[in-house]
Amino acid sequence: MDIERARELSDSELDEALKQAKQDLWSARFALSTRQLNDTSTIPQTRRTIARILTVQRERSLAETKSA
Repeated sequence: MDIERARELSDSELDEALKQAKQDLWSARFALSTRQLNDTSTIPQTRRTIARILTVQRERSLAETKSA
């Protein structure tokens, strides 16, 4: 997920995407530890997705604080 796509999501959709990304990261790490993960690039990609989602959430919370 790129940053533009993340900015288009609603708050509840962001929460759900974050939950799913964290689950994907856990699954990838588990598969890596059991030597079942073939594509190791999924771990950094998922970490970046989580960071993007958290960035958008932070931007929105700062915008709410600033406008209030």
